[in-house]
Amino acid sequence: MISFNQKWSTYFRTRQKTERMNLSEKLHLEIKNGDEKFTSQNQDLNFSLLDFWKWSVSDILSNATRGILAEFIVAKGLSADIAKVRNEWDAFDLITPEGIKIEVKSSAYLQSWEQSDYSKISFSIKAAKPWDWAIDKRSELAIRSADFYVFCLLNHKDKSTVNPLNLNQWEFYVVSTEELNNYTRSQYSITLNSLKKLTNPLKFEELSTAINGTALNRRFKQLPHFQ
Repeated sequence: MISFNQKWSTYFRTRQKTERMNLSEKLHLEIKNGDEKFTSQNQDLNFSLLDFWKWSVSDILSNATRGILAEFIVAKGLSADIAKVRNEWDAFDLITPEGIKIEVKSSAYLQSWEQSDYSKISFSIKAAKPWDWAIDKRSELAIRSADFYVFCLLNHKDKSTVNPLNLNQWEFYVVSTEELNNYTRSQYSITLNSLKKLTNPLKFEELSTAINGTALNRRFKQLPHFQ
């Protein structure tokens, strides 16, 4: 006969195994619409997820929120899928319908806080160790996982009229990862002046043509008959 202690030990081991399995699974997230209510004691409260969004991210000029906004702008410009929840732990920010992987960086002259001068324009290009979901651990090799980087500059210098929702106030610089890997000045950051030596500023409406055209040209050059 199985003793009580043996039964409890078996139950405890099974529960631990199940909990570990749950931890290793990716959480399935669904797009929210903002109407979702906070609850307490199984009752809806009189404030919603939309109230939280208004309170937490209305300052779209702040560094953190502006960076996510820039990702959204580029996603719309490239017709990337935004029907899924953004995953900040992915090895790259976006993927286009053509399968092109995109990393988005943003910068601005103006900040929400009081300034004595305009912010210096610089973008991080540091390689990273991506999370490998297949082995559930971070890669040991620091790489750039995207095919292209899109550097987004909120190029406006008047605080009374700055509006990150006005896409005419933005400039976009597209650089291939191959070019960044060969960049000799620094492998950690790049200034606006250095960017302008590599490429020209684009308008929002020009993003898709620039990326798809460059990617197509690179693939064509890799074909055997072109070599």
